[in-house]
Amino acid sequence: MADLDRFFFDRYGLAQADLERYLAAALAEGGDYADLYFEHTTISSILVDESLVKSATEGISMGCGVRVLAGEQTGYAYTDDLAPEKILKAAKIAARIASGPAHVSTVGLSTWKPTHDFYPVARPSTDRDLAEKLEMVVRADRAARAHDTRIKQVRVTYGDQVRHLLIAGSDGRVVTDFQPLVRLGVYTIAQQGSNLQSGSSGGGGRVGLEFFDGERSPEYFAREAARQAIVQLDAREAPAGEMEVVLGPGWPGILLHEAIGHGLEADFNRKGISAFSGRIGQRVASPLCTVVDDGTIPSRRGSLNVDDEGEPTRKTVLIEEGMLRGYLEDKLSADILKSTRTGNGRRESYEHIPMPRMTNTYMLAGKDDPQDIIRSVRRGLYAVYFGGGQVDITNGKFVFSASEAYLIEDGKITAPVKGATLIGDGPTVLTRVTAVGNDLKLDPGIGTCGKDGQSVPVGVGIPTIKVDRLTVGGTAPKALASFQ
Repeated sequence: MADLDRFFFDRYGLAQADLERYLAAALAEGGDYADLYFEHTTISSILVDESLVKSATEGISMGCGVRVLAGEQTGYAYTDDLAPEKILKAAKIAARIASGPAHVSTVGLSTWKPTHDFYPVARPSTDRDLAEKLEMVVRADRAARAHDTRIKQVRVTYGDQVRHLLIAGSDGRVVTDFQPLVRLGVYTIAQQGSNLQSGSSGGGGRVGLEFFDGERSPEYFAREAARQAIVQLDAREAPAGEMEVVLGPGWPGILLHEAIGHGLEADFNRKGISAFSGRIGQRVASPLCTVVDDGTIPSRRGSLNVDDEGEPTRKTVLIEEGMLRGYLEDKLSADILKSTRTGNGRRESYEHIPMPRMTNTYMLAGKDDPQDIIRSVRRGLYAVYFGGGQVDITNGKFVFSASEAYLIEDGKITAPVKGATLIGDGPTVLTRVTAVGNDLKLDPGIGTCGKDGQSVPVGVGIPTIKVDRLTVGGTAPKALASFQ
């Protein structure tokens, strides 16, 4: 194991014999598989509100989670103390999910190193002075306020983290990874008389602070957030009813994330509760639609060298020219479904069990000119930015609030509108896609997805697409998952 990242071994005195002992304890009651998830995370965050530094924090979180699988059951326990007796106790608690004599033993542990590094950051943001980060936040605050005198409130948030992981499984594989993450967000409120409107923007990824040099500066995101708020001051109420809707490229991919992505996570499908359960090989979308989940895009927020079960991430084709090709798999679901793991087993931290989750989910570009798509609409809505959304996995119904949208009248983008809410269900909406642009764009790197109480960073993307009928207006269905 000489080539293994020595972080946990050098800092906490962990040895190969310790890993074997903990795994043996986890399997002592008869489980089918066990793994250990060691995590050490360094975090910093800053909040500037009303041009005042409201908070600036730095901290460290560390711990170990022990998982035991016995058939379709999962036993899980964790500790924030890496003392051997604490980890052994967690292993014995997790083992109680199984019963009977041990019938699986740990094979000889060996290291596996990822063949690629999708986030080669020379100097992690957590190694930079807090003063450097604060200076960026202050620059964003000043730029947003300077954009227009009608910008009355500005809030800027900054957060970063570096995670060191070590994952050891009873199949003998030991994997380590080093995962940086940075995010800057700007939120503005514009006021004109009694009219108050908001805007937001931001960016980041698995990068260092150099990400914010050049075009993607704090000032750029600040001006974009201010622009959105100012545009909304002159917006009229959105029309209601069923109409043609054009989704702009990039961030509107969150609709794809909600309408399709969650329904293709394997846990919902092995339980038979997804709108896509049992439909592999069937047509579920327009032939113009090819949807993938790709955890291997360099420096993207949703990318990972390995998932939180130690499996390499990959590019997984979910829908190919309208045909459903597969699901997003973690180990448990793949074992039950007799399928292949796709590197989508993810967890929020060592306190949580892994489950199938998206990484970067997007639709491939088509052949249509975006301007031709707009010109083809007589009366409809052009949605370019969303505030968030929710989905009911069981039927695919979703609801989204468009924070920036415009009317399309006689093939031209005209007045901005406010209060536009898009309502539909994923399986139906994708069958109504009648044009796909050649302008695929990924989001700026700010997405966080929530599912079953766990939040993980993700990415989305989409080219300009046209949906020939979609309902505008209404209220949200019960949410089982959400994106913010």
